This record gives sequence, structure tokens and C-alpha cells, in this order.
Amino acid sequence: VQLVESGGGSVQAGGSLRLSCTTSGFRFDDYTLGWFRQAPGKEREAISCITDKDGSAFYDASVKGRFNISTDKAKNIVYLQLNNPKREDTAVYYCGNRTGGSGRYGKCVWGGAYERWGQGTQVTVSS
Repeated sequence: VQLVESGGGSVQAGGSLRLSCTTSGFRFDDYTLGWFRQAPGKEREAISCITDKDGSAFYDASVKGRFNISTDKAKNIVYLQLNNPKREDTAVYYCGNRTGGSGRYGKCVWGGAYERWGQGTQVTVSS
């Protein structure tokens, strides 16, 4: 099982950026996929997660309405579209997978339940 994040970089506040998490070794239908981030000096926090099986997605209040999670099952990729990013979105972004859980009602935000993580990709938002 592998998860590899890409697409990070520097972006101006109010711009846009799309992160990708290319996965292999497991079936999308059997897993919930999540995006987390960790800023310097802070704990890793859940941003968004999606469960293809029931079509549900969840967004933390800090990014709801600005970020969008989606999947491309044919390519085994989960995306995180960052729209109108703010300086406080600066962090290393990680994707992870877990069995069970659901985007519905946010039943997928506990990082401890995730089985595999990527190496992370840095996002720096400047004003």
C-alpha cells in the first residue's frame, strides 16, 4: 500500500492549488480517504475525508466552502482543491487511508484510525 502526495508549493492568498494523493495497493471502495495537515508547532488536524462507498464527504469548519475533496477511481487518486487559501492554511498536507469510517457526519476524522500515510507535501500561502 502506498500513498504519495504531490502538488504542494507556494500560492498567494486568494489563489488556488490542487493537491493529489496517488495511491496503490488497495481498492478505493473499501477505504475512507482523508486529508490532514500539520502546521509548525501544532498537532496534525483533519481537513477533509471522503468515502466513495456511500458518496459522503466531510470538511472541517476551517476549510468548508473553500476546499473540495474528490476522487478519480480510474487513476486511484484523491484530490484536495484549495480555493481562496489563507495564510493560516500554511502546513504540510498528508493523505491517509483507513478501513471503515464515513464522510457522513465526520465519522472519519480521527487520525489514529488511519492505517497508511503519505510523506506529505508542503503548502505555503503568502499574502
